[in-house]
Amino acid sequence: MTDPDLRDLPLPRPESFLYEERERVGVITLTRPDRFNALTFQVYRELTDLFTVIDRRAHAEGGARSLVLQGAGRAFCGGGDVDDIITRLFERDAEALLRFTRMTGELIHAMRRCKLPIVASVKRVAAGAGAVMALASDLRVMGKGSFFAFLFPQVGLSGADMGASWLLPRVVGLGHASEILLLGDRVSAERCAQIGLATQVVDDEPDREAVDRAAFALAKRLADGPHFAARMTKTMLQQELDMDFTAGIEAEAQAQALCMQHPDFAEADRARQQKRPPVWR
Repeated sequence: MTDPDLRDLPLPRPESFLYEERERVGVITLTRPDRFNALTFQVYRELTDLFTVIDRRAHAEGGARSLVLQGAGRAFCGGGDVDDIITRLFERDAEALLRFTRMTGELIHAMRRCKLPIVASVKRVAAGAGAVMALASDLRVMGKGSFFAFLFPQVGLSGADMGASWLLPRVVGLGHASEILLLGDRVSAERCAQIGLATQVVDDEPDREAVDRAAFALAKRLADGPHFAARMTKTMLQQELDMDFTAGIEAEAQAQALCMQHPDFAEADRARQQKRPPVWR
């Protein structure tokens, strides 16, 4: 049964980007195309708030069942805005800098904590903080001519930023992650596909919007599937990263037992017997 407090919990009304729900897919669009959708202090705060509320609404009927994170115009996200963020960091003392770096990390934490699967639509460039946001998504659709750039070392900063050195080895392995985060070079869509950083690579030469459409189609497939099971899968993938194998086996046993009690499990069996598509709750 849906908790009315969750159902009635209003979504934030962001001023620095767009959020809309279409066909049970929540679409987050960064809207600074003239700046490669660079992040500002306000974008960081509002994105964190949005993912936090969406996570709390995950059990509500009628809401989004999956998410797409995309950028308006030609690019996904070029990282932190030079004027709004980078130049202002030089005015801050050590304590203020730590508050900032913790704030940026909280966005990534909110994305990983969010129970809904997130699909990143990577057009042209995902650089700096934008690369980490795409990395923190569950699936990544890339255009053929797009690239990742964890460029922190090229500006004198650690490649270990916003959780990148925790997430990236778990996605592509320690060897590839060490190379990418130590050198800060561009990682092409072709190589991303080879090492597992890209879920899907789309030919976007004639039509850059093809990437957004492919990302939405993937998110729609997730939204149309068994929602409870998808939420449980993402939750377990995240939680088991900090468990040993024995604890993981036990955690999955408990999670699967819960799924077996959900109406979707019985519906799947009825649909199999009646030779029809299942109607997920």
